Amino acid sequence: MTVARDKMLTISQVITEIGVPRATFYRWRQLRKGPKAIKLPNGAVRIRRSELDRWITGLEETA
Repeated sequence: MTVARDKMLTISQVITEIGVPRATFYRWRQLRKGPKAIKLPNGAVRIRRSELDRWITGLEETA
């Protein structure tokens, strides 16, 4: 069985899903408090679905 590639989400998809303003997301990135991101060679930023899920789970555990 082949494992499907981990879906790469855009910033817009992530902020829509977690319900925060874009400025908040970028502040979290600057403070290294948000989910780990990947910067592509063209400058676009993506977040792996698995990383977003891991990050959210971590928030639940510390709440």
